[in-house]
Amino acid sequence: MGRTVVIFAAGSRGDVQPCLALGRGLKRRGDTVRVIASHRYRGLIAQAGLDFHSLSLDPTEIIASPEGQELLAGGRSAVRFVRGMHRILGPLIARMLSEVQTGAKGADLVLTPSLCFLGLHLSQYLEVPYAVIHFQPSQPSGAFPHPFLPAARFLGAVGNRLSFYAVDLAFWLVSRPAVNTWRREQLGLPAMSPLDPFRHAPGTPVLCAFSPAVVPRPGDWGSSVHLTGYWFHEEPSWTPSPDLLAFLESGPPPVYVGFGSMSSSDDGVTGRVVRAALRRAGLRGVLTGDSATSDDDVLVVDDVPHGWLFPRMAAVVHHGGAGTTAAALRAGVPSLVCPFFGDQPYWAERVHRLGAGPKPLPARHLTVPVLAERLRAVVRNSEYTEAARRLSRALHAEDGVAEACRVLDRLAPSSV
Repeated sequence: MGRTVVIFAAGSRGDVQPCLALGRGLKRRGDTVRVIASHRYRGLIAQAGLDFHSLSLDPTEIIASPEGQELLAGGRSAVRFVRGMHRILGPLIARMLSEVQTGAKGADLVLTPSLCFLGLHLSQYLEVPYAVIHFQPSQPSGAFPHPFLPAARFLGAVGNRLSFYAVDLAFWLVSRPAVNTWRREQLGLPAMSPLDPFRHAPGTPVLCAFSPAVVPRPGDWGSSVHLTGYWFHEEPSWTPSPDLLAFLESGPPPVYVGFGSMSSSDDGVTGRVVRAALRRAGLRGVLTGDSATSDDDVLVVDDVPHGWLFPRMAAVVHHGGAGTTAAALRAGVPSLVCPFFGDQPYWAERVHRLGAGPKPLPARHLTVPVLAERLRAVVRNSEYTEAARRLSRALHAEDGVAEACRVLDRLAPSSV
């Protein structure tokens, strides 16, 4: 009989889909896999053949809230980001913790992001091993700063390393009152001081769900940190609509433009800017998140798997989420990244540094002339395409799910 593995998939669809890929890999090896995620993703998880436990927390609703819009407006500021997360999540943490505790019952192995050191608390409560999942480089290193604190690079290697502890400590201090109440009253565990999690965490297995071709492994990451490669979730049962197929066949490859869950109060304005920039650049477009209708040169789509769509595009314009960035690089097409907040500026810069796209264009700086100029560059510069294709070949040669499964087998062997 295999293990019961519980995966906490917090966040948007870009955070959930890699967990589904890993979950399917574990299930093929005989494990029972339960995914704790927003109720929005119930159907997606069921389609993947995995068990589901619902969170009432909905990231899309949070982003659309006034507090979420303020968070988007904060741009790269780490201070504003942490404060914004506190305002948004503070009242919700206690409820989320209770839901996670219920969903983790019976687990033999727990996999969580580093948020609130959740895996540590569940591991102590359930007396089972746990591993941490990172979708961006969040393990302390002197080679570069935490994606949320890029300014720390000016302090050198020491500043880089301290930036990781600073981010973890900030989120822990924000969540600590609610977490400690939960530990005492629900888990029967002692409260933790500001530094206790850092004393318990060293040596915890970390699964970095991204590729060394995109983020070269720093020399100071220890043996407990595993750079597995990306976890891609395929949707083989998906069938494109006749309208989409007809549009793709009616002219040259279009440009995809979509910003994932990064909706904003001025989506209509953003849509008009994108359409005008495409016209000025002489390009066709496939758009998501646009409330306007399709026309001869622009097709508006709802939900098309990136793995199917992106290889058919001339270029991809996106927000820089970890999952979308990975899908674009794997497709072998260049990207123009328009980051909003969080780790998105980091991925935007990585795409540019790797030569797979032009200089990032922050979403708050979107204008018709600037976007049109960047669109021309990303489509017409063959060097971007060549770099994207090189990275695509590297990513296709990896099997991040298989590598992650091997790591987890060493951590908690299955009885199968």
